[in-house]
Amino acid sequence: MTFYQFLRLFVLWACLPHFCSPELTFRRTPELQQMIAEARVPRSDGKILHRQKRGWMWNQFFLLEEYTGSDYQYVGKLHSDQDKGDGSLKYILSGDGAGTLFIIDEKTGDIHATRRIDREEKAFYTLRAQAINRRTLRPVEPESEFVIKIHDINDNEPTFPEEIYTASVPEMSVVGTSVVQVTATDADDPSYGNSARVIYSILQGQPYFSVEPETGIIRTALPNMNRENREQYQVVIQAKDMGGQMGGLSGTTTVNITLTDVNDNPPRFPQNTIHLRVLESSPVGTAVGSVKATDADMGKNAEVDYRIIDGDGTDMFDIITEKDTQEGIITVKKPLDYESRRLYTLKVEAENTHVDPRFYYLGPFKDTTIVKISIEDVDEPPVFSRSSYLFEVHEDIEVGTIIGTVMARDPDSASSPIRFTLDRHTDLDRIFNIHSGNGSLYTSKPLDRELSQWHNLTVIAAEINNPKETTRVSVFVRILDVNDNAPQFAVFYDTFVCENARPGQLIQTISAVDKDDPLGGQKFFFSLAAVNPNFTVQDNEDNTARILTRKNGFNRHEISTYLLPVVISDNDYPIQSSTGTLTIRVCACDSQGNMQSCSAEALLLPAGLSTGALIAILLCIIILLVVLFAALKRQRKTEPLILSKEDIRDNIVSYNDEGGGEEDTQAFDIGTLRNPAAIEEKKLRRDIIPETLFIPRRTPTVPDNTDVRDFINERLKEHDLDPTAPPYDSLATYAYEGNDSIAESLSSLESGTTEGDQNYDYLREWGPRFNKLAEMYGGGESDKDA
Repeated sequence: MTFYQFLRLFVLWACLPHFCSPELTFRRTPELQQMIAEARVPRSDGKILHRQKRGWMWNQFFLLEEYTGSDYQYVGKLHSDQDKGDGSLKYILSGDGAGTLFIIDEKTGDIHATRRIDREEKAFYTLRAQAINRRTLRPVEPESEFVIKIHDINDNEPTFPEEIYTASVPEMSVVGTSVVQVTATDADDPSYGNSARVIYSILQGQPYFSVEPETGIIRTALPNMNRENREQYQVVIQAKDMGGQMGGLSGTTTVNITLTDVNDNPPRFPQNTIHLRVLESSPVGTAVGSVKATDADMGKNAEVDYRIIDGDGTDMFDIITEKDTQEGIITVKKPLDYESRRLYTLKVEAENTHVDPRFYYLGPFKDTTIVKISIEDVDEPPVFSRSSYLFEVHEDIEVGTIIGTVMARDPDSASSPIRFTLDRHTDLDRIFNIHSGNGSLYTSKPLDRELSQWHNLTVIAAEINNPKETTRVSVFVRILDVNDNAPQFAVFYDTFVCENARPGQLIQTISAVDKDDPLGGQKFFFSLAAVNPNFTVQDNEDNTARILTRKNGFNRHEISTYLLPVVISDNDYPIQSSTGTLTIRVCACDSQGNMQSCSAEALLLPAGLSTGALIAILLCIIILLVVLFAALKRQRKTEPLILSKEDIRDNIVSYNDEGGGEEDTQAFDIGTLRNPAAIEEKKLRRDIIPETLFIPRRTPTVPDNTDVRDFINERLKEHDLDPTAPPYDSLATYAYEGNDSIAESLSSLESGTTEGDQNYDYLREWGPRFNKLAEMYGGGESDKDA
């Protein structure tokens, strides 16, 4: 045993209550001094330390808390063996509360507490004491540490962390079932006496609950506590210290205990028989009524499942469980008929969906009741023999033909006559009609399958005694086809034949369409209306035909277009046929048969003009245009004298205006060309600076009534020789139409002077196109004579 272990045991023994006295001091004995002197303390570095002899001693101090005296509370006394009692020593105190809470008499070493001390605030105080020479102020003893421990008294009652506890326990629990544990705490010292030893007891809540004294666990005290009888309990628990002995302090808390539900009650119908009523007109799914079994439980323990287990109406009615209200809703499963049956009986069962096996002994958790349902009669609308009707009729039937009959009856016991009408919204064209008495449908207009193949009608049946009771039914009329349409060309054909065509060459493939729709499918036959020397038709027997040539070569100079009538027939009864005409143009083609030209302008080209010749002509035109462009560019280098917006250098002067006829007074006056006097004198150009001054020369006068051709030729020569003729970049055109026609003039001008010389017999030789003109002019003489 080391010295520290021995010293610790000695201090603990000295602290026992019978040994603790402020007057008791501890002094060294020779044995203790020898033990202290010989005690060796090992150091961490392996060396042995020798404890020095202490030359002074002190008391072990204990202080009682909550001191209520008027004077300072005496704690104890410090004393050194160096003190001779002559006042040469001075005691000094330092540490926790020194100088404030604890004061020391520096001469005697007595320690006092200046105020009450609460152990719950601080259980002990650690201080240091030292004795010094009053004169030299040198310590005569090394500073030593000691502890003042506060003795506890029972000044704190037990307290619960919660003023009110909430707990629950299932109903029907066995005795001793744990509910909740409550714990109280005591601030007193649990290691000293019984001040902090708490014992629990129940003040309120017996005989239903009990509490364990040591642990504070609350348990059930009665068996089979039923929530349906009582659900809430209030229990008051007391905690008392001092082990529950008299004089101990106590505290209380309240525990609110709720019994939770278990499924210990079966469902029960309040009545053995339930009567319900329903109208026979109620549609499927209509709610007839509800049944409900009561269950004292709550939540999922009260959930019930309903079903029909027996009865003569199991196939007519159904029942569903409404989860929110826990009711059984009886609904119509099939249409009802008062005339067929007026009363149904059902056996309905209600059973808990969640059954606790622990409570099977309480009985079956199900119940049954009898439900009787009475069917009430209503005035029902008419009922058709079918849900819909389908009639088929050929499109060629006569107007007024009956196509079918709809039938309806009054389902009520007192049968009422029925009146039929046709909903005109389904027959806007009024093609059909119906007999109101017997429901026969007939046509009121001709039918045409090609316009409408189906007609969807609605027939309304109403009771004559109660017209508000109506029923509708759909009638589908299918129009059957008859062969009343002839086939025609499928498309418009733009057909041509090459001039170099050979006999038997294919120039067109044709097909046909027919609005009819025979059951066996369409079958067409193609032929020519008459024998044609140029073309023929070859039937491909697949509803197409080929147009072939019959001769070698065609000449578009002679005939440019051929009309080929083609007869198309079908194969149904009665046979229908039509004639379609193909327009075949004659065109120029290359060696591969590709069309090049079919227009009339192509006929103006000289025959046999080769491609090389065309290229040469184009090259010449291009060269001429280049030369003309170069000449114009040189002329533009001359500075113009006039820079006006009315510059006429870019104008084209045309002299080929033919006028607007004899009644056109705004046309060109040809007298100007015939009258030389109207020609103004030649003038010099003013838009350029003349390089050489030319002497104006007057053109020779043309005699009056000179032929226009000679006049124009003269003017052309003058302009060709005169470089100053305006404008230098204009194109002057003098067109001449040639000599007179052999028919001379047909105008009425001068007809008064030449009428006797006119002869129109040649008009009859020009062909049939001029016969009418010949009659108009040829008969003039005879009319005049008449």
